[in-house]
Amino acid sequence: MNVENLFVEHGALLKGHFLLSSGLHSDKYLQCALVLAQPGAAEALGKALAATVKTKPDLILSPAMGGLMIGHEVARALGVRHYFTERVEGKVLLRRGFALKPGEKVIVVEDVVTTGKSTKEVFEVIKAAGANVLGALSIIDRTEGDPDLRAPYAALWKVSVPAWAPELCPPCRAGIPVVKPGSRMEKK
Repeated sequence: MNVENLFVEHGALLKGHFLLSSGLHSDKYLQCALVLAQPGAAEALGKALAATVKTKPDLILSPAMGGLMIGHEVARALGVRHYFTERVEGKVLLRRGFALKPGEKVIVVEDVVTTGKSTKEVFEVIKAAGANVLGALSIIDRTEGDPDLRAPYAALWKVSVPAWAPELCPPCRAGIPVVKPGSRMEKK
C-alpha cells in the first residue's frame, strides 16, 4: 500500500502555514481525516496497521479526535474492542462508560505521531488502570527519528515534514496567517 499516494489522491497533503498540536508550525499538513472519510481507504489502512501487530491485544485505545476512525478500523481488523480517550480541561481521560481492566493488553492507535505527546498521555491512562501497554501504531510517523515512546511503535508511512518553533518559523516571518487544522484545543 502506498500511503503517500492515498494522501495525494484525496487532497490530504495540504500546503500553507499550520499550527500543529505540538505547538510547532509547519508549511505542510497531512490531513488524515480526508483519507479516512473514504471507507475503503480507512479499512485498508486499518488492515495494514493490524498486519503489523505481533501480539493480539484485548483492546485498541485511541486519542480523540484523530485516532477515532483508524483505531476503530484496526480494532475491527483484529476482532477486538475499541475505546477512545477525550481531553477534558487539558487532561486525557476515559469517559462514556469506558473502563480498562487490570492486566488487559492495549495498543494505542492514532493517525499521526509527531512528538509522541498524545500517545504518551494515553499510555498513562492505560498504566493508571493497571492495564498493559503493548505498543503504539499510527498511519504516519512524523517524529524525524525516535519518538521515545518506550514501547514498540510502528507506522505505515515515515515522512519528513519541516516543523519549527514559532520564533523560527519562515511562514511567520513572511507574515502568512497561521491555521490550526488539528483537533487538540489549546489550554486557556
